[in-house]
Amino acid sequence: MRRCFLLHASIEVVHTAKRFTHFRSLFGDILLKHNSGDLLDAYSLVQLISASIYSTSVRCAQQLHSYVLKSGFQSNIFISTSLVNVYAKLGHHNDADDMFDEIPHPNIVSWNSLISGYVQLGDYLKAIGLVLKLGRSSLRPDTFTFTAALTACAQLSFSNLGRSVHCAIITAGVELNSIVGNCLIDMYGKCGYVEDAIQVFRGIENKDVISWNSAIGAVARNQCINVAVDLLLQMPDPDAISYNEVIASIARFGDMEDARRILSNMPNANSSSWNSIIAGYIRRNRVPEALEFFREMHAQDVVEDQFTFSSILKGAAILSSLRCGLLLHCCTIKSGFDSCVVVGSALIDMYTKCAEVKAAETIFVSLPRRNLVSWNAMLSGYAHNGKPKEVVRLFEQLKAERVLIPDEITFTILISACAQDSHLSNEGIRYFESMIDDYRITPSPELCSSMIDLLGQKGDTETAEKMIHDMGLDSCGSVWRALLGACKARGDVQLAEVAASKLIELEGDEEFVYVLLSNVYASEQRWVDVGRVRAVMRERGVRKRAGCSRVER
Repeated sequence: MRRCFLLHASIEVVHTAKRFTHFRSLFGDILLKHNSGDLLDAYSLVQLISASIYSTSVRCAQQLHSYVLKSGFQSNIFISTSLVNVYAKLGHHNDADDMFDEIPHPNIVSWNSLISGYVQLGDYLKAIGLVLKLGRSSLRPDTFTFTAALTACAQLSFSNLGRSVHCAIITAGVELNSIVGNCLIDMYGKCGYVEDAIQVFRGIENKDVISWNSAIGAVARNQCINVAVDLLLQMPDPDAISYNEVIASIARFGDMEDARRILSNMPNANSSSWNSIIAGYIRRNRVPEALEFFREMHAQDVVEDQFTFSSILKGAAILSSLRCGLLLHCCTIKSGFDSCVVVGSALIDMYTKCAEVKAAETIFVSLPRRNLVSWNAMLSGYAHNGKPKEVVRLFEQLKAERVLIPDEITFTILISACAQDSHLSNEGIRYFESMIDDYRITPSPELCSSMIDLLGQKGDTETAEKMIHDMGLDSCGSVWRALLGACKARGDVQLAEVAASKLIELEGDEEFVYVLLSNVYASEQRWVDVGRVRAVMRERGVRKRAGCSRVER
């Protein structure tokens, strides 16, 4: 056997630098050496396999895997674990699973590599399943296992399982470890258990910045604004994340002036803080103030990012202000964010809300990369502008590309569009069934309301009423409102009376209910009943409000 070729130092440089260019150069050099007859040892292979993740391509890992098999290293648990880790982090879960299954006696590092890979890729249920399987083995979970499990529980809001993990942590004696403690705080916060999060925070002996920020984030996101502010004031050296959590919470749930006051006292405020306040104004439909704040941000030379533009473009969409939208579009081009998928989606939404569908189509087609938000924005734009056939055409294109999976929002837009055109009602029913059977999506009340509208177009109000009961939505006002509208289209007086009675029971004396019921009676020329409804409206002080509309060009 020729002398072992060791490039430990160079490999460590690659591993630390995390740059593909370094890895590619080293990998080529190693292949050259290998072709000349030199061999790699196990340590070099582990380091090189670990570094191959920075190539962003699975091909390098596969080549190294092939080398491992040819060189007889497949029984080395450290090499096998490194391959599991790389395959998992590159998203090749089948390869990671197969590699893991080939390890005769996987150690805790092998398990953690596979679990953390699924967590990183967002498959939290699979990660939890592996954690439970590990618990039935003879191995004991360690800190990395607990943090991965808690992250998965937090993302899925599995509070009971999270508490079980907490019990296992106490049994293992690592509860006061700041890393595990921080994950516990985050898990309890995301599950809505603020007191438990604070209790864990107080139990951490050596609190670091992440501990403080985790606690502030946990209480802030659960609308405990005063507690969040108190923690911020107690924190030894608050950083930008600390301030941003509090500002974002106040902008979402509290007083906008308080949020601006904290921003003005924040050292080295960044774009995230300003974005939170802009988003707060937009959420409250205080668009002029959001635009003024955006101008102030620009005047103070705060660097705008993609989220700044996506938020402020929502304001232009709310106003249907093409002039404002065009100015903002120019700003995105100047800042280089016009081709960013987040900003591009917001531009599509803005232009369609301003009835400029062609401009939205141009942006949609020109985006280098489109995510589901982009597709949904364009689908919604077509539906918003009364183009249901274009909605169906674009949806079929989305399906044909087989890159993205439609979600509930996609189907809500699609079925709502089909309800706009009586010629598309059968397609709408087919899409609804496909959504449940093929995509395993449970329809929301909003989606069911769209389906009821569609069934109303077909005159099938009986099926619409049956859907309400079958879906367990009897106490949901929106579906009964949709059914009342469907009854008007068909002239189904008896069912309209049932729907109106249910709506009044759930939501009180809404003028909409009385007006629509009166219209149902009028469509059937039941003038006595029309007079009776109007008398009830007068008696109960219910008035029909005048409609209004506004479009700014």
